[in-house]
Amino acid sequence: MLATTAMLSFISFWRAAAIVLNDLGSSAFYAGAIAEQAIGKAAPWFILGIMLFSYAVRSMYIESCSMFVRGGVYRVVKEAMGSTLAKFSVSALMFDYILTGPISGVSAGQYLTGFLNDLFTRLHWNLTLPINSTSAICAIVITVYFWWENIKGIPESSGKALRIMYVTTVMVVVMIVWCVITVSTRGAHMPPLPTPANLTFAPEALGWLRFSRLPYTVGLIGVLIGLGHSVLAMSGEETLAQVYREVEHPKLPNLEKAGLVIFTYSLVFTAGVSFFAVMIIPDAMRQQYFGNLISSLAMSFVGPYNLRLVFQAFVVLVGVLMLAGAVNTAIVGSNGVLNRVSEDGILPHWFRRPHPRFGTSYRMLNLVVGLQLLTILLSRGDIFVLGEAYAFGVMWSFSMKGLAVLVLRYKQPGKREFRVPLNFHIGGVEIPLGLALITVTLFALSIMNLFTKQVATLAGLGFTIIFFTIFEISEKVTRRHGTDHAELDMFNLEAGGELTPETLGVRPGNILVMVRNANALHNLASVLDRVDPRHQDVVVIHLRVLGRAGSGETEMSPEDLFTINEQDLFTRALSLAEKRGKSIHLGVAPAAEKWDGILRAAQGLQSSTIALGISSWRAIADEARIAGLAWEALPEPRPQLTLEIHSPAGQEHVFYLGPHAPNLTTKEIDLLHGIWLELSNEVAPEELHHHDVVHIALEELRANIHDGRRKEIVETLRKHLSEIRQRCAANP
Repeated sequence: MLATTAMLSFISFWRAAAIVLNDLGSSAFYAGAIAEQAIGKAAPWFILGIMLFSYAVRSMYIESCSMFVRGGVYRVVKEAMGSTLAKFSVSALMFDYILTGPISGVSAGQYLTGFLNDLFTRLHWNLTLPINSTSAICAIVITVYFWWENIKGIPESSGKALRIMYVTTVMVVVMIVWCVITVSTRGAHMPPLPTPANLTFAPEALGWLRFSRLPYTVGLIGVLIGLGHSVLAMSGEETLAQVYREVEHPKLPNLEKAGLVIFTYSLVFTAGVSFFAVMIIPDAMRQQYFGNLISSLAMSFVGPYNLRLVFQAFVVLVGVLMLAGAVNTAIVGSNGVLNRVSEDGILPHWFRRPHPRFGTSYRMLNLVVGLQLLTILLSRGDIFVLGEAYAFGVMWSFSMKGLAVLVLRYKQPGKREFRVPLNFHIGGVEIPLGLALITVTLFALSIMNLFTKQVATLAGLGFTIIFFTIFEISEKVTRRHGTDHAELDMFNLEAGGELTPETLGVRPGNILVMVRNANALHNLASVLDRVDPRHQDVVVIHLRVLGRAGSGETEMSPEDLFTINEQDLFTRALSLAEKRGKSIHLGVAPAAEKWDGILRAAQGLQSSTIALGISSWRAIADEARIAGLAWEALPEPRPQLTLEIHSPAGQEHVFYLGPHAPNLTTKEIDLLHGIWLELSNEVAPEELHHHDVVHIALEELRANIHDGRRKEIVETLRKHLSEIRQRCAANP
């Protein structure tokens, strides 16, 4: 019985970075324009400030991931402050994700539509595409495409995200070089510094503060408003926690590498575009092209017109690809969030049922994409409406995550693999200054956004309350139906005739790990700690030993072999694999006798090693002896196998089943070498090897056994083994 679950394929830190960058980097295509429309030409300085601040937020997310494998907002906030605030946080976060896809898809449509309209004008065609409605259609097509890619699985979608980033990097390098050439040729002025005198707030940018003089007279309030309208440049950080489950071994170092790549890339791209757009594009022209700012930047460079036109087309192509990638990121992130919520019993089991073919949580994907498509239709492709509403979910999910990680520093003060820097100790009390400053800043921006972003506040609060209510009702209904094991992973079950490398999708030479107790998986942990999955697969098998009398009377159903105990066992096994970022293959097999079943499984899978936990009622030597006898009873051809028996303390006892070269002690090697030295001169000029000495000795021993000296030899062996036992007892 093969068991598969949703999304247990591990990806490199480059792919993880690509998924997040498709969101964070894509904001370069619209964040600067939205910020400038709200706060004026000083906007690039606020974009730069947000990008620098994103490094601190990234550190906060890495710390949360170091505490929990599935370290999204929901799990962290629940651990720190309870279920109610966790459901509020994830409701706000879902508002973020539901809007991330539409705003990115619509922005891609804006770039494409704007380019086509410019092209039609230059070709003197009497055709103009409506910007908003065409952009909405484009966003719908992109969303449906990535819905199908995610149905097929995250390795599929992450590969496309990585290819998108390859193309985007070429565009970014060419654009920055061309920007520098343009500025050095024409000269340019830096954007005005973000002083109160240089801030020109649009009326809609002040919200309920538009009747107050505070934004102009209190510098800190003006700065917070400016940062609040630039926070779109930081969207996508939460996806870092969602893809953490899929990051390959070593998980945390790879997550840190991905975070550094994400920060560096988005800082150069997003902040660079904002500065160069203000420095190069004339003010009047820039305001006309807020919907496709980088496209306008390309046409403002120095150089031949046709060359600029070609680069503009390249910019549009890259923009559509990257913004489309951000749609994919939103789907990946929201699917991860809902999985965490469902695992905790907030949503019914039905949502987590894996796809019968691809093993993905397709019902959650259907729900998320359905809401995104509805958002696109309701917004009618207006990117500024989407951008205004978007900030609510971004800021409040960040703020609650920061507060939760801060609280957990005191509720769970144990050692972490990673900690946000700037930590001090006064007496025995830790003062996490860095984490506290991040949290205070996030809450200050969130509260300021409540007063200045009317659309975001009303839409965000409404959406959050609706989702929170749905979660509350769903949790009560789910609990009422007795889902005591909601936290367990869901598995697809597939009956297989034989255990072979083909049926499990593994390579010959794999390691077969036998598991039977969910609380005693030290053998699996030891194997995962040392194995390199690029060279060797790990197969985890639970053996159901059946009574001989009933084993062949009726056909076993999947429910007979895979009960709630197997579900719990494999959920724990998957958790170990996730923590180490290494894949495992799962199966359940019936057998009439333990060792016959284990060895036949190893023989069928062409395994090289069998890893067991230590028996609670049978000595290790007896276990190995019985395994050896069972091996002798296997049908030919019998495989050579290594048997590992692991103890909870980490001790490993190794035995070899079948013909194998012995492990000689130093004393035995010295004895062999001494005999070789004595005899090698006697047979000269013939060349004598050590294995020749062994061969003659073994032939003599066999002859003595059959020539009446058997008892004498057995007594000598007993004496030898007794001496070894006494030495081991004297030197434990």
